[in-house]
Amino acid sequence: MKALITGASSGLGADFARILSAKGYDLILVARRKKKMETLAKKLKTNVEILEYDLSSTYNCMLLYEKVKKEKIDILINNAGFGLFGKFDETKLDTELDMIDLNIKAVHILTKSFLKDFKKRDSGYILNVASAAAFLPGPLMSTYYATKAYILHLTLAISEELKKDGSNVYIGALCPGPVDTEFNKVAKVKFNLDSLSSEYTTKYAIKEMFKRKTIIIPGIKTRMGIYMSKALPMELKLGISYKLQRSKNEK
Repeated sequence: MKALITGASSGLGADFARILSAKGYDLILVARRKKKMETLAKKLKTNVEILEYDLSSTYNCMLLYEKVKKEKIDILINNAGFGLFGKFDETKLDTELDMIDLNIKAVHILTKSFLKDFKKRDSGYILNVASAAAFLPGPLMSTYYATKAYILHLTLAISEELKKDGSNVYIGALCPGPVDTEFNKVAKVKFNLDSLSSEYTTKYAIKEMFKRKTIIIPGIKTRMGIYMSKALPMELKLGISYKLQRSKNEK
């Protein structure tokens, strides 16, 4: 059994590696920070291959797939991604384009590439890491929220196609609320709400993935918040979202 995990140098990606290794999966870890992955690999129980790629590059995504396509990968976890805080007219365009490349294009390319192989053998799991942010627009983090909405809706559409085909291949979206990882530092935000631990989030995600749940939302408070928000008018949701984002600003 083998799993490929992107964004595997820290946070959710590293915890996905620990959990799957403990379950007996050999691993292919992909990220930019090779030394962190090497440190992680020394603590894992199974065979680990480390690949140093910046997946914001389309070329690197293609290169990654070509390198591993002959291996029988059972699980693909598209976890790599980052966020950015600020008003849309004030944030840096280059950073946002890098975010779109990593949060959307990399997931799109790897999902399509591996899905074809999984369908041919009629087995395999794909878990795309989205966010609770996928369920509504996010003023002050507009690009990040939009990227996660793309991932959620892409995943849901593919899942329905697989069901209609009678395929045994699974695809699902992990949609956590606040999680205690390096994400907050990179995005330059802080959460006033209680954050779930990365370990809890990943354990819950793996458990629900093997149950073949399409939308995975860890934490009862997050689940309740998402379900209750469906009944609210968009204007009210936008106002609430803006206040929540503004409260995250470290300044």
